Amino acid sequence: MPSVIPHDSVGLVTPQVLHFSEPLPLACGRSLTEYDLVIETYGELNENRSNAVLICHALSGHHHAAGYHSMEDRKPGWWDSCIGPGKPIDTRRFFVVSLNNLGGCNGSTGPGSANPATGRPYGADFPVITVEDWVNSQARLADALGIAQWAAVVGGSMGGMQALQWTISHPDRVRHCMAIASAPKLSAQNIAFNEVARQAILTDEEFHGGRFYEQNVVPKRGLMLARMVGHITYLSDDAMGQKFGRELKTDKLNYDFHSVEFQVESYLRYQGEEFSGRFDANTYLLMTKALDYFDPASAHDGDLAKTFAAAKADFCIMSFTTDWRFSPARSREIVDALIAAKKNVSYLDIDAPQGHDAFLLPIPRYLEAFVSYMNRIAV
Repeated sequence: MPSVIPHDSVGLVTPQVLHFSEPLPLACGRSLTEYDLVIETYGELNENRSNAVLICHALSGHHHAAGYHSMEDRKPGWWDSCIGPGKPIDTRRFFVVSLNNLGGCNGSTGPGSANPATGRPYGADFPVITVEDWVNSQARLADALGIAQWAAVVGGSMGGMQALQWTISHPDRVRHCMAIASAPKLSAQNIAFNEVARQAILTDEEFHGGRFYEQNVVPKRGLMLARMVGHITYLSDDAMGQKFGRELKTDKLNYDFHSVEFQVESYLRYQGEEFSGRFDANTYLLMTKALDYFDPASAHDGDLAKTFAAAKADFCIMSFTTDWRFSPARSREIVDALIAAKKNVSYLDIDAPQGHDAFLLPIPRYLEAFVSYMNRIAV
């Protein structure tokens, strides 16, 4: 916990809850009759409302992107390295909005929320959500905040998919798009990893068909396995090797299947344990399905250039050399399509050993490029 708030922090922040009573039609054919979105804001909206930046989170993310909720916080928001005074998204210049997406488990309406039709948690009855649905709900959020156009929509991984979708669904409402460590759609391998994670949850005996709330239990084993599988894909082989190697946690091998003998085993179990205590199993299923379904070019016979034809934003695409979950080749697909569509695009592939998680880390070359692009955005 900080004894003193750092000078480059946005400081103490308080989440806000916005309620929407107008039904939201969804791609699955259903709708949400009403819903809440939880947000945090940093910085000040300028007089002509032209300096707003939307932060879109990744799979396990949420609205708390920067600053602290209290002086007792052990750590700041998940993107504190990039949001704050003097940081890439400089809150002395920009008004920053970060939200917890629909279907989430950090205050926005999701599977754990009460279904107004029954008074009980939605559970498995919560509708399937797509990236396009998230963007449409975010457009209503912008309306509620009086923001006609975002100076930039920014996100990494799944957040980058949302940033791209904004330029397709609402081209007049975003001036700059930053998609970091992202992809135009998931590969078969990525869908396969997501399915293994979902099966770990679905087959947990405590899942109860998604109605575990009513049983007052948590499918902990399934969530732990899902997180462990996912976390392996977020790190590069080099990063794992440098961090853990084949170091033992114990002094000697026990020659059994139950002991935690290697440091990497201990790390993965810790990650799974921590995740299972804070994340909702139904939300995990929803988020991974939204990732699987994302394929905006499918509406244009797979032609990504045609998909971006109506976009009016300038684009900044960044990737990391050792990211094998969303490899640089996937970012280059986006860049090539944008060039073919005659859009303004900047691209940087950053040499970093950390793998997919690099977009969350304060890597100097990454932060320098981030600052450089954000400085180009007129407000």
